[in-house]
Amino acid sequence: MKPSLVPIVEGHAEQASVPVLLRRILASEHFYEVSIARPFRVKRYSVVRPGELERAVKQAVRSRENAAAVLVILDADDDCPATLGPELLARCRSSTHLPAAVVLAQREFEAWLLGAKEALRGVRGIRQDATAPSHPEAIRGAKERVSQNMQGRRYVPVDDQAALAERMDIRLAADRCPSFEKLVREVRRLLCHIHRSP
Repeated sequence: MKPSLVPIVEGHAEQASVPVLLRRILASEHFYEVSIARPFRVKRYSVVRPGELERAVKQAVRSRENAAAVLVILDADDDCPATLGPELLARCRSSTHLPAAVVLAQREFEAWLLGAKEALRGVRGIRQDATAPSHPEAIRGAKERVSQNMQGRRYVPVDDQAALAERMDIRLAADRCPSFEKLVREVRRLLCHIHRSP
């Protein structure tokens, strides 16, 4: 059985979209020796409280088969990723012997979709002339901005996020969104740890 990368996410939409996105990153790295476990969901407002992330990490590792690494992916919202990220990572590392990483999407997951918008034309109603904003992660209200790019409908994360993640351009998003580039970099690092493990 393959070792598994265990994602910890904050919402129902991310439960569906994060495995899709991580499998695409693995494929872009030509790495097929790791599986993506079913994400473990935690509430964003509670995970920052002392003890909650620790409990989630332990439960996620215990409940997922062949867990080999833990990856926490959350929206930064209005928190500073440079401050909150290291705090959460230290708490993760205190809760498991497995390699761990924490990635905070600058403001929202949807900023990553905005960064790869040209690749999403025609998907879920995204207009054919849609172009990425110059600084996707600086946008407050990325979900609403995705809706503005849809014809005849609005963006519904639980319905649309996974389908858009399936089609987004990994390189474009990494070039335009530093927090997405960090996600790719941290996935690579975890894969190296898993590969080196006996």
